[in-house]
Amino acid sequence: MRYKEFEIIFTHARMSRYLLACHGNSKQAMTLYRKNLKLTQELFTVLSCFELALRNLIDEEAKKVLGNNWLRNGARTGGIFDNAACRLTARNINDAINNLTTYNHNKLIAELGFGFWRYMFARSQYRATGQIFLSIFPSKPSSTPTIQYNSNYIFNQLANINNLRNRMAHHEPICFEPQQPIKDTLYARQHYNLILQLFQWMQINELSLLYGLDHIDRVCDEIDNL
Repeated sequence: MRYKEFEIIFTHARMSRYLLACHGNSKQAMTLYRKNLKLTQELFTVLSCFELALRNLIDEEAKKVLGNNWLRNGARTGGIFDNAACRLTARNINDAINNLTTYNHNKLIAELGFGFWRYMFARSQYRATGQIFLSIFPSKPSSTPTIQYNSNYIFNQLANINNLRNRMAHHEPICFEPQQPIKDTLYARQHYNLILQLFQWMQINELSLLYGLDHIDRVCDEIDNL
């Protein structure tokens, strides 16, 4: 496909950043666009595995303490999320239940998004659930005077991953310096390494889990060498 056709499909406004990053070389700009899509695909795969692992570990830990239907019960009148600070959490649960044709706990788990699970480490939700969820990261470092590896720390790290997820979901490029038409994979690599680190803190062997699925470093190298 010629660049003009490519540009009509993806718009001049979107492609101009790629063209600037490739110093006006339209062939390279199309290649960079395609490699950004490939990098997004690769990161989505890894992030999806992380999201599933995170929510399943949270659920298993909660069921031990709060019962098998802890989400539905927590959102009911008098439940652990039935308070002003957790009102949005309760609403999200009830909305998800209403979206189900038939209720079961596993379907409800699948209906709730990454942002919901991130908020299990927010102050109010973390306290409401009995401050139990840090236990899903048994290999996280011990806190120091300068860094507290507490629920707030995890909440903020998950926010970084959630921001990456949102960027990719909205088709924003992840192969540039922030706000600049300069080719760079640091952002993608940093978030990828954060996901791997959190897998390790969960005591999940990320190399075995992602075997055959993870080609992020290779794609980043291809972008850097373009």
